[in-house]
Amino acid sequence: MTTQQRVAIVTGGSRGIGREVAQQLAADGFAVLVGYAGNKDAADEVVRDIEATGGSAVAARADVGDETEVAALFDLAEATYGGVDAVVHAAGRMLLAPVAELDLDELDALYRTNIRGTFAVGQQAARRLRTGGALVNFSSSVVGLAFPTYGAYAASKGAVEALTLVLARELRGRDVTVNVVAPGPTATDLFLDGKDEETVARLAAQPPLERLGTPRDIASVVSFLAGPGGHWVNGQVLRANGGII
Repeated sequence: MTTQQRVAIVTGGSRGIGREVAQQLAADGFAVLVGYAGNKDAADEVVRDIEATGGSAVAARADVGDETEVAALFDLAEATYGGVDAVVHAAGRMLLAPVAELDLDELDALYRTNIRGTFAVGQQAARRLRTGGALVNFSSSVVGLAFPTYGAYAASKGAVEALTLVLARELRGRDVTVNVVAPGPTATDLFLDGKDEETVARLAAQPPLERLGTPRDIASVVSFLAGPGGHWVNGQVLRANGGII
């Protein structure tokens, strides 16, 4: 018997939750393709960290809203490692503004990444994931929390949830799972940027567990869904938020 190398693509893998996911999947035994949009140095650092612990990884730039670049990302994974077993789509953009003041050009850019990007990545995953594979998309618990100024972002993540549930059903017979993780407030640089200590403390106090989530918390959920232990979970939205809703 031979053991096939498991291979994962992680978009948005150069920072925040995506970075932690890439490192966690490498620790789980996956070879990892670290996708990034613009920060090559950060992506290369993730690759070095993975290789330093005995894992295998390669960094690749791709605009997830460009279907040609997304296809090239999958081509590289197949050429380098022979196939794809898990796709974690962590790339995304955030725009905060009251609906009445929203710049619709900025809305278009947000939707290009968060909605079109999810379709482009989902298309390739649906076509190329090997038997037993997993696609994990990212939403946000703000879809249910409905915080003011999050209208554009929450709407885009609501679309991600809808697409995920449909795709799970379209892949009937493929033995491929499709799920979405919806983190609550999580201590990443993106989340903490621009927030004063009082705001952070108030958000941290909301969950019954009385703290912010960490990238490691979210990566552990993704690890479960991408691994054999989570393969009976399919077509679900997992709200990883400490019980905030």
